[in-house]
Amino acid sequence: MRFANTYFLILLLIIPAVVYRYFYGKKVKAGSIRFSDVGTVKRIRQSLSLRLRHSLLVLRVLVIALLVLAMARPQSGEKGEEILTEGVDIILAIDVSSSMKAEDFKPNNRLHVAKQVVAEFIRGRKNDRLGMVVFAAKSFTQCPLTLDYGILLNFLDQVEIGIIEDGTAIGMAIATCVNRLRESDATSKVVILLTDGINNRGEIDPITAAKTAQAIGVKIYTIGAGKRGSALYPVDDPIFGRRYVRMPVEIDEETLMEIARITGAQYFRATDGEALANIYAEIGEMEKTEIKTKEYIRYTELFWYFLLPAVMLLGGEVVLANTRFRKLP
Repeated sequence: MRFANTYFLILLLIIPAVVYRYFYGKKVKAGSIRFSDVGTVKRIRQSLSLRLRHSLLVLRVLVIALLVLAMARPQSGEKGEEILTEGVDIILAIDVSSSMKAEDFKPNNRLHVAKQVVAEFIRGRKNDRLGMVVFAAKSFTQCPLTLDYGILLNFLDQVEIGIIEDGTAIGMAIATCVNRLRESDATSKVVILLTDGINNRGEIDPITAAKTAQAIGVKIYTIGAGKRGSALYPVDDPIFGRRYVRMPVEIDEETLMEIARITGAQYFRATDGEALANIYAEIGEMEKTEIKTKEYIRYTELFWYFLLPAVMLLGGEVVLANTRFRKLP
């Protein structure tokens, strides 16, 4: 709490003057009568009026104090913050084709580790709108751009291999992301595309899609996920159960590099979970928005909390001074 007109507080010096005048200002010399024994007088009980004879002084002091505090305008402040800079709009594009089952990102498969890394990336953002696109043979928006990161994390939990027909349509994924960003007014529009394969489905070529993204100012960071050489893929056999086969890791790095180059971004290769986490962290630093804020304090006037009791006490003093404590000439 603060006082807007602190100079009024000097009026509190009136209170000592009022008290002094009450006790000493009216004293005059008067005659006296001497008694040989005052014991009987002392045994007389004081009346209630006599015991409360200073009540009017107390009321008057309280009234003066409350009125002075009210005139000083007490205020309570609530601090606020206004964000002046818009954040980045980011679409997270995730490959959910069957090749993401490969278990070269120990101790889990590529998709499982990717979901953990993406979840950490989401929790680390602030003031940015995030969305999600998943793709395999086709692509669709798993979550539109939003500031509600809790909802986005719930949609991320629902991402599984097999929710879309198998295949890898990188061009279609880019087109879906661009469609989500084309009406964005953000200062920076970004796609982070994670895949472990080669474009083999869809009606749109990845390079053509990248040029469309470049035309509307969308940067596409591409990530190739998978160890170099070969990786173990689980195969569920109805007779012998799950077994693992070693298959070559085929990532079209040349195309992913070209997509990133066209749109003014970068290509990364993640060979394990730790590398993938570092890549998302690095992209997050590169696309970090400088947030400018304006702080303000909103004050609420509190003088009524002092003025109303003062008026009530003043009324009480007037009533008592003219009734119970009225002095006769």
